[in-house]
Amino acid sequence: MNIKSLLLGSAAALIAVSGARAADAVTVAEPEPAEYVKICDVYGAGYFYIPGTETCLRIGGYIRYDIGVGDVNGHTDVPDRMGDGFNDTYHKLARFALKTWTGQETELGTLKTYTETRFNFKDGWDEDAGNSSSLNFAWIQLGGLRVGKDETAFQTFIGYAGNVIDDDIVVDGPYDTNVIQYYFDAGNGFSAVVSLEDGSGDDTIDSYVPHVVGGLKYTQGWGAISAVGAYDSNYEEWTGKVRLDVTPVENVSLFLMAGYGTGDDNVFSGGHDFYKKWDGSWAVWGGGSYKFNEKTSFNAQLAYDEGKKFALAANVAYTAVPGFTITAEVDYVNEGASAYHPSGDAWGGVLRFQRDF
Repeated sequence: MNIKSLLLGSAAALIAVSGARAADAVTVAEPEPAEYVKICDVYGAGYFYIPGTETCLRIGGYIRYDIGVGDVNGHTDVPDRMGDGFNDTYHKLARFALKTWTGQETELGTLKTYTETRFNFKDGWDEDAGNSSSLNFAWIQLGGLRVGKDETAFQTFIGYAGNVIDDDIVVDGPYDTNVIQYYFDAGNGFSAVVSLEDGSGDDTIDSYVPHVVGGLKYTQGWGAISAVGAYDSNYEEWTGKVRLDVTPVENVSLFLMAGYGTGDDNVFSGGHDFYKKWDGSWAVWGGGSYKFNEKTSFNAQLAYDEGKKFALAANVAYTAVPGFTITAEVDYVNEGASAYHPSGDAWGGVLRFQRDF
């Protein structure tokens, strides 16, 4: 057998085998269709449909780094590591906050949820130094009904005391509480809220009678007028705040707020009821914001209470790039001699870096 005959025979054998295999059908699996995330723009930017549901989800949060200095914002008289005296030093705080929002339309109205969890690391000179975490918000809302962990309507409905970092040197109220709350929006500028609240810490309710907050607000293009009243069921005392917000020109916003409470302060233990956290019966706050341009704004707040505490906070906030803001703030406190504290004054400052996403 010569080489030519061998090659021809091998080729014939391969053709025969290939033909036999071709008789058996070869099945190729079809690729499964990919399920892409679908954008949900009903509730604003950043929402997407959870696959297989009608629920829209948004995930966000921020990372923050604060550097505090001075008597107001830093640490004073900390023991020297060498054991030969006391020093002043920075106060540092790093925080990661994770937020989630959901929304879904139902036959009973819009069903919403909101959560915010904060993870903190503080320097070693802080009272609660080191790692800590807190659940700051976790509520469910159907239509106007909200239940869960929130901040008190005494704060959220009327608004916080300005766009400054230290807005509560003269404290304008509490924060954390569980709520059963109903919010009503008339659609013509009028809105109202009723909130049954548990309080927190030493001010948690001690019976089946809740703390109660009620509020009214009228909002128009020029600004808003609002008022809230709160009843502390433990001490059986009332506290209220009224507020005026105005926007005289497009890049300027101003506010003035006053608070009054019936509760007697325990000046020996620093005790107040849940809502009246300032010293004495009354307190006032005022301030505003001025936008130089799209990136830079100036914010200020002044406050004073019957306990003779005066506070001034002012900052410049600069958005370096979208989502990243640097804020430099100066704070001043002056306390006149009263039943609450001796006379004295102090300065401080905060430099904040924050990335929102």
